[in-house]
Amino acid sequence: MTTSADTPVSLANACWHARFAAAVPDMAVAWTPTTVPAPSALALNDALALELGLDPTSLAGSEGLAVLAGNAVPAAARPVAQAYAGHQFGGFSPRLGDGRALLIGELRDRHGRWRDVALKGSGRTPFSRGGDGKAALGPVLREFLVSEAMHALDIPTTRSLAAVATGETVWRERPLPGAVLTRVAASHLRVGSFQYAAAWGEGESLRALADHAIALHQPQDIDRPDRYHALLQGVAQRQAALVARWMGVGFIHGVMNTDNMTISGETIDYGPCAFMEAYGPRTVFSSIDVAGRYAYANQPLIARWNLARLAECLLPLLHADEQQALRLATGVVDAFPAFYRAAWLGVMRAKLGLPGAGDDDADEALAQAFLGLLQPRQIDFTSAFRALNSAAVGDESRLRALFATEADEALDAWLGRWHQRRHGAGEAQAQAMRRANPAYIARNHQVEAALEAAQERQDLAPFERLLAVVRAPFDERPQDAAYTEPAPLAVTAGYQTFCGT
Repeated sequence: MTTSADTPVSLANACWHARFAAAVPDMAVAWTPTTVPAPSALALNDALALELGLDPTSLAGSEGLAVLAGNAVPAAARPVAQAYAGHQFGGFSPRLGDGRALLIGELRDRHGRWRDVALKGSGRTPFSRGGDGKAALGPVLREFLVSEAMHALDIPTTRSLAAVATGETVWRERPLPGAVLTRVAASHLRVGSFQYAAAWGEGESLRALADHAIALHQPQDIDRPDRYHALLQGVAQRQAALVARWMGVGFIHGVMNTDNMTISGETIDYGPCAFMEAYGPRTVFSSIDVAGRYAYANQPLIARWNLARLAECLLPLLHADEQQALRLATGVVDAFPAFYRAAWLGVMRAKLGLPGAGDDDADEALAQAFLGLLQPRQIDFTSAFRALNSAAVGDESRLRALFATEADEALDAWLGRWHQRRHGAGEAQAQAMRRANPAYIARNHQVEAALEAAQERQDLAPFERLLAVVRAPFDERPQDAAYTEPAPLAVTAGYQTFCGT
């Protein structure tokens, strides 16, 4: 066995724990992954492996691939399928759970943090609801790519340790090559986990789940008499900060169901996600979001709605008096807009290079005015903010080139306000701008091209090149100039993403 200070070890010899299953046995079904015929590595995350205390070279060997594909289970591991419920597009499903995933176990990383390690696409479980529990190569590589892009953008996210081809065919609308993703998370606890415990579990299951969540994500609160109220507040603040970061890079999650909203505040589930190009608050890419419930501008509203569902579950723990419990829960839900606004203003001040705290209303108006310039002109969100980096040091040409004509009176007026607000800005603000306005994001047309090459032609080179680009999003490189270009508007207008199930 290993500790975080020891020499890196293989997956088979790592010190596996089963803390979730021990804490909430009613929500953990012991299960074994389905074996596959011919596992082979598609992508391995060496840096993450080292963080976990694992030997990267061992992942690519036959024993490592066997674990990553589900053909072998480490002797100390106790894989389980996790139970959870969820509101999916507003409709409640009381029993969802890991229909194609298994929590292999928990490891302590080199920083002493607990990390879940789970397989996704590892076959049917008791929660599969008629599905095959498999995953196709395209969605697996999408999650690997976009989660790594989000991590590089410093946005809390689950991580991908490995993508492994299975050597078998999975059937969707057509036959596709199969694959398994190994996902790493601070935990896989979701709002839907609490909904399941509230709907199916006894009172002690809900309490045990909440205590487990506090021990993992708010250990400083574990001995507080009001620890469940503190948990709700912590989730509210983490989710507000997360969604504000999404909004700052134009990320659209696409399926903000309660089973896809984590207690840790990490982004999870990269199915129908996408990055917005031409700025539009009502932008939707998901093929299944026909009503625009999870459109870009709706994300903070849905996060609050999801928080209210969590608050409902926690009512029995918040206070013995029902009215007092309701008052406490409502107070946190009602505070969410203020949490979000503060987080969003922090993101936008960094993106605009604004010094000091400033006046909240004035800074919000300045940021909204810039977005108001982009929308009717269909200007690329990422390119516009990146061009502000140059404008901040006196070169407005890149920004003006994005507008239909350089003689744009509305832009001139806004730049005057912006320069006035930035008076006194120094190197700290310039550095914040450089770290807040990426040159490279996982642009949708480039993602699709990379996945098509891998899935249809077994050519991983475009995927690997794009992965390298998005892992270093802030420093412009002449050889990567093509990766800063948005897709033609005609392509973006018809672009759709699909759930990978």
